Formats: sequence, structure tokens, C-alpha cells
Amino acid sequence: MSLPSEGAIGVLSHGIRRIEHLSAFLGEPVVPVHPLRGAAVPLSAVAAWGRRPTARKAQAFANSRGIERFLCLEDGFLRSLYPGSSSPTCSLVVDDRGIYYDASQPSRLEELVSAPLLPSEQARARQLIERWRGAGISKYNYAPAPASLPAQPYVLVVDQTANDASVQYGLADGGSFHRMLESALQAYPDCRILVKEHPEVALGRKRGYLGQILDHGGYPRVERLQEDVHVVPLICGARAVFVVTSQVGFEALLHGKTVHTFGMPFYAGWGLTIDALPAPGRRHPVSVEQLAFGTLVRYTRYVQPHTGSRCEVEDAIDYLALQRQMAQQFPRRLHAVGFSRWKRKILKDFLQGHQVVFHRDLRSVPQGATLLRWGQSVDATVRPDLAVITVEDGFLRSVGLGAQLVRPLSWVFDRSGIYYDATSESDLERLLADAEFDVATLSRAAQLRKSIIHAGLTKYNVGSGNWTRPAGVGCVILVVGQVEADASLRFGAPGIRTNRALLEAVRAEAPDAYLVYKPHPDVMSGLRGNRDEEKALAALCDELVTDCPMDRLIAAVDGIHVLTSLAGFEALLRGKPVTTHGAPFYAGWGLTDDRCEMPRRQRRVSLDMLVAGALILYPRYVLRDGKHGFATPEIVVDHILSWRDEAPARASGLRRHLIRSLLRPWIRWRDGAAGRDSRRPRGADTAGLAHPQHCTAHRRVPAPEQ
Repeated sequence: MSLPSEGAIGVLSHGIRRIEHLSAFLGEPVVPVHPLRGAAVPLSAVAAWGRRPTARKAQAFANSRGIERFLCLEDGFLRSLYPGSSSPTCSLVVDDRGIYYDASQPSRLEELVSAPLLPSEQARARQLIERWRGAGISKYNYAPAPASLPAQPYVLVVDQTANDASVQYGLADGGSFHRMLESALQAYPDCRILVKEHPEVALGRKRGYLGQILDHGGYPRVERLQEDVHVVPLICGARAVFVVTSQVGFEALLHGKTVHTFGMPFYAGWGLTIDALPAPGRRHPVSVEQLAFGTLVRYTRYVQPHTGSRCEVEDAIDYLALQRQMAQQFPRRLHAVGFSRWKRKILKDFLQGHQVVFHRDLRSVPQGATLLRWGQSVDATVRPDLAVITVEDGFLRSVGLGAQLVRPLSWVFDRSGIYYDATSESDLERLLADAEFDVATLSRAAQLRKSIIHAGLTKYNVGSGNWTRPAGVGCVILVVGQVEADASLRFGAPGIRTNRALLEAVRAEAPDAYLVYKPHPDVMSGLRGNRDEEKALAALCDELVTDCPMDRLIAAVDGIHVLTSLAGFEALLRGKPVTTHGAPFYAGWGLTDDRCEMPRRQRRVSLDMLVAGALILYPRYVLRDGKHGFATPEIVVDHILSWRDEAPARASGLRRHLIRSLLRPWIRWRDGAAGRDSRRPRGADTAGLAHPQHCTAHRRVPAPEQ
């Protein structure tokens, strides 16, 4: 809701001023206020937190200065992953009449809920309720789902923290909880009574009301749930939900449950709940859609934590659903081997919500644990008792090279294999082979692809030079070089594996084409491989280009040939014909001209299905500061654009030289060790990867007679 304003909003509380993106939430500048000296600028309003004692001081200050507009602030109904200030909030309510949980006086929420809905708003409310249900989110979203639900049937009874303001101002007290428990026992004699404690109680920070009652015993049908678990599965499995003023009652209404109230919360008195107290005269029957729209759309304000910009409730649902999905994807405790010290902090950022224990080798990893390894750095087949997750860079990575220790924005965590190892299935391959891509996902993928093309983004986003297509030439083919010691060639190129052989094969296939060869930037920077050998390949092509950004090169040529380079995927995004001489993850699906057989990949996928799998469903994204949880690829695209434009963030020539000098010996030792041990991992399934005799990329085609 938009509130009129002139000047700034004054805030006396230090705690409120620490709320991130507060000005975005309020839509106006926020300035500190001293209770005696006032503010440095004229004030249009004063804001305070709910019904706390500090709010009375702020109200007194506003009255003394003749400031009529007084705003009550509170957390919104879709707050964050964790409770408390450690987790960024994505919603806030701003009330200029009262506050939603104070039933003793009118609030702006009551007015907004009472307003009828337009047909478009009614439709949006229905879709919003379905989105809420499908996302499985709540006000807080960190807790794991219950290992199992109680024996059916059961009734859910919700406890709250002692001395909670919503209890006092919801016209209830400690006796209300006792009456609620007794009523649940009497109204549902054939059900077990499941008492769910508040998350703050479960975390040991506060005490609850029902806990004090149940400590004395005498309730054989009551099961006290003290574990800190997510409330949504408990709501969905319950026959009915009993609350005093807890928000869980509102969420239960959205899930279509019968709700009994024993106070007067904001959602009671509208004809949707069974209430023990009489409703205020200003509340009248409304539909659940009207309640949801008034509460979640009209009343609450939302900010995207990554960008600090205002957003809609649907965006907040998606944000919290993503945080919860990522935080619950793997076991809580994980063990990691093969990560450099530089990568360890980054790994923790990509596994927010998990505990990661680092080990020097596999011997100290506990029996039956879940193991994280970087790429093929560890042969995990020697420990068949471990569940292995392989970690690697994603496909929208950074502005700068990984070999120069530029922080990544995307990593993939693969339980089956890894995308570049074609000797066995990966999670990405299974996604592309089996996933049902709905219309919304494909539409999102199409829009993401357009954004990437428009922004000119690639994996590393390096290069500043230009290249002009020669005048008067016919077919121009781009041939992309790779680091020859790279694991993607060892495990994804069953035939030719060198850049020289690739150039020879392309020249044999297209003797009259104009060949442009682009070496890998790691090689040309001197960090990996042999720069002089790469320069010598100029004799096999018409032109060797080193510094031009990949997206510009792709746009200027007629086709591209690769072994397993990600440049092939980037060319597909831009609608260019791609020929693969190895078995990269994007080959074998009917989108590329392949020289190797890939019998496992039988499904024909569209380009947007490939984008959805590779850029939306497969990777994890975390921005450079590691804050605010997991991001979407759309946010990462915008982040890379701003990063690329930040001149100070780019390493100076001296800094680049120092980084290369320090890293070059270690990287060359590592690549040399990898080249000496290029065997496939023991036990790997090679049935789905074509053997060299099944590849045609290495066959030379005789040139036509002159």
C-alpha cells in the first residue's frame, strides 16, 4: 500500500535502523532520531516496532513534534529462512492505523481485508494460495520436515512463546492455551492431540505456554512435539488445527483446514474460523481469497534480499521456496575431501544450512557418510560405503577465470556423476532424459536465454578485443581450443583429445572454410598448458584469435566445432550450428551434429529444455558476498552485468601478473599429475560412451582433386 509522504521517516530504534533495505520497504528515506534533539531533516512520519515499550516513546516524540503520521512496523507473514536478525527478512508490514495482531483497536489490515476483490484480484488470490501450498513454505523455513507424521488421525495444537505480544493484544492469556487444549481433547475424542512448539522454544531461546502445562503430565492422548521440524507437513496431515493467535492458523486456512481459535488473531472473526471469542464488530464474513489477498498483497511489503528492490509476494514465495529447497537437499552433516583452502569458504556458502567437515583424505571420513569431492580429485570407489557428491563449476560462473581464483557464482552438486564425465550418467543427464518440463519452466528458460544473449554473457566473461569477419570469405568456422589436461577431455572425449587433432579434423571436413581458432584463455594467460604450442597452431587455421569475447566470435561465424568445450553450449543458445567431436553434456540430444555415438541419450530435447536443465534446475547460485542465501540464474545474470561494469573489481596488470606467477607452478604440477593418470575411475560405466572406433571426428577426409 502506498502512503503519502513529504520528507523522511524518523526512527528512534537502533534495531529498526539495522533492518536491511529499510528504505526500500518504507518507500521513503529513513533517518535516525534523537528523542531530545530530533532529526537533522524534516520528518513526514515516525516509525516504531509494533507494541513494544520503545513504540510508546516514539509515539510520544511524534506527538510532541506535531507529527501526525505514526507507522507501526512488524515482520511480514513470509519472513525468512531462519528466525531472528541472522536471516534477512523479505517482508515487512507497515500500518498507519494500528497493527494487525492488536484486536483491541482497528488496523489498516482490517480495512484492506474488508475491501471487495476485482475479478482479476480474485483470480490472483486463488493462484497465490495454490503457489503457497505448492511451495510448502511458512513464516520460517529452516527446519527439516518431520521424519514421519504421527499416527492418523491427529489434531494439531499450536503453542506460542510466553509473553508474546500477539497473545496479549489478541485478547488472550495463559489460560487461553489451557482452554484450547481441553477443547481439542473434547471436540476430537478419536484423535491424538499433537502439540507443536514454537521454533524459538525448540531452539531453546524462549519458553512456551503449553510446555508448562504438559510438564505436569495427565494427558495420555497428547503427543508433545519438541523436535524442531517444519510445520507445513504437520498442517497438511492434521484433521484440524487449534491455535490461540499463532500465524499457523492463517497458514492452515490457506491449506484448507478447519481452524479453531482461542484468541482474536488477524484472521479470526471473518467467518473462516471457529472462534472461542466474539469477533469485533468491524469484522464481517469474507472469503479465504479476500483474506489472503488483503493480508499478503495489499498489506505486506516485500523486498528481494539480493537486490534490495521491492517485489511481489509471488517473488517472496519463490525466494523462500528456493532457500528451503537448497537447505534441505542434502543431509545436514557433510564431509569434504579435495578442496583447496580457497574453495572451503566458498563451499560453505554454497551449502548454507549444512555443517561441512573437511578432511585431508578419505581415511578419516566416517562410515556411511555423505562425501563431497571437487571434480575427480578423489577416487571414491575405494570407499563404496560413502554417498558421493561431486562438485564443479557451473555454466554461468564469473567475470574472470577460475584459475586466477576469481570467485564463482555457480557450482553444481551431482550425486550420480558429473556433467563432463560421459562414461557414466550424471544428474544433469538424468534431468534431460527424464524430467517433465512444464510450460512455466520452459517459458522461464526461453526468457533466461534471451537475457543471456542480450547481455553477451558466457561462462567467464573475459576478453576485451574485437574481431571482424574477413570480407569476401564464404563459410567461417570457429574452432575452440581447450586445456588438454582438463578432465572434460579425459572423461568426455573418447576419440581425439588434442587441439591440434581437432583443427586437423575440421580442416579435413571443411577444406574450403575459413577457420578461426580460439585457444583457451587459461593457456594464453600462461596458467595452464603450453602457450607456445597453442600459438604454433596458427599454421593449421586461417586466423588465431586470443582476446575477443566468446559471444562476439560466436555471433560473427557460421558454425562452431568443439571437443567438449562449453562454447558449444553457448553457441547453441545463440542459434549457431554446433559440431561436437567429443561427448559434452549438451550433445546427443538432437541439437548438435555429433561425431561420437551416445547411445544412452535417446530423448530429443528442445533448446529451452536444455537451458532449463543446465541453467535452472542443475546448478546452485550464490552471489559474491555469500549473503542472502541462494540466488536464481536471472539474478546472477544481472549480477554479472554489474560486476563486469565495475572497473575497480578487475585485477590490475600487476595483480594479474602476481596471481599468474604464484599459481602457475601449482596448476602445471596438478595438470601434469592428471595427465599421467588419465585412466577412467575404477568401476566406471563405459557402456554409454562411444569408444574411439565409434567416433568419426579423427578421420581425415581427402581433399578434392585440384
